[in-house]
Amino acid sequence: MSRSAFDPFGEPVPAVDPSTEPVRASKWLKSAGIGLFWGLVGVIVLARAVFFEPSDLTFERAVAWAQSLLASL
Repeated sequence: MSRSAFDPFGEPVPAVDPSTEPVRASKWLKSAGIGLFWGLVGVIVLARAVFFEPSDLTFERAVAWAQSLLASL
């Protein structure tokens, strides 16, 4: 038998079975937000690498690489 749960004011909280809860949009929004965040992190890190380390990866070489990648597709 499960123990009863109470809110901060002492009122009993009804038990909810998680398998019967409907899928909420917040679950999808959370996944989309996480994906957007890490995508932006990747873009920012790549942009910083191109901008601040021009000897290793110049803008012209990056453009040439992107064009060759698009041409191969």
